[in-house]
Amino acid sequence: MSQLLMNTAAVARLEWRRLLVRPLAWVLAALTVAWLAWNFTLLLGSFLGGQIQRAAQPDGPGFIDLVGVPLLGQLAQLAFLVVPLLGMSVIAGERRNGTLPLMFAAGVPASRIVLGKYLAILGWLLLWLALTLAMPLVLMHATHFDWGKLAAATLGLALMLATLAAIAVACSSFASHPAIAAAAALIIALALWGVNFGAQMAGINGGAINWLAMSTHLQPMLRGLMSSTDIVWFVLFTTLSLALATRRLDADRERG
Repeated sequence: MSQLLMNTAAVARLEWRRLLVRPLAWVLAALTVAWLAWNFTLLLGSFLGGQIQRAAQPDGPGFIDLVGVPLLGQLAQLAFLVVPLLGMSVIAGERRNGTLPLMFAAGVPASRIVLGKYLAILGWLLLWLALTLAMPLVLMHATHFDWGKLAAATLGLALMLATLAAIAVACSSFASHPAIAAAAALIIALALWGVNFGAQMAGINGGAINWLAMSTHLQPMLRGLMSSTDIVWFVLFTTLSLALATRRLDADRERG
């Protein structure tokens, strides 16, 4: 067991170091954080400009409703592009460069390769989320903070990022080129998000197709509503994606 944990930690540490020296990761971080900071400024200005009107509404929306949650919603939108770009090379890049057989020859199990690379990507994404959260948290002593709603929204975003990262790793494990992996991850993520749009337009608000959509499970969390069903959905799709990636690497190992 300890050897397996060491293998996972070694793969995660190696992938994390690669992320730190890849220009793409730094460019994505700089551009997205700058964009989110600009939007935070706009949201804050709008919030401050409407304080007089909201003073007459004691039960009206507060700082988290008008600034914190919309900011996290914008991060969620960026994630559909950022995560596929960040994860496209984790395994497809190894396959293209011919280094994947070296990892197999070192005796690292496929499951540990997948898990280690996934944890490295997830660590970057959680750091990205933390930098975004730092913006509204700066004002926590200057305004009323709805900690429960912020916690629910943060958990929803963390689960979403974890699922998107797992999908990106799975696509990278099946693809022969990083660009193909990025395109596949983007298409699958967007399909999961909006698979129920047609049903909603037809007036169908329940059923399996609505349960299948990622938006069905994230949006309640952004409103401060937490449900075990929503959490299970994200855990299920994350586990399924990582299992598919592991199975593909096992097949690669058997083929030599």
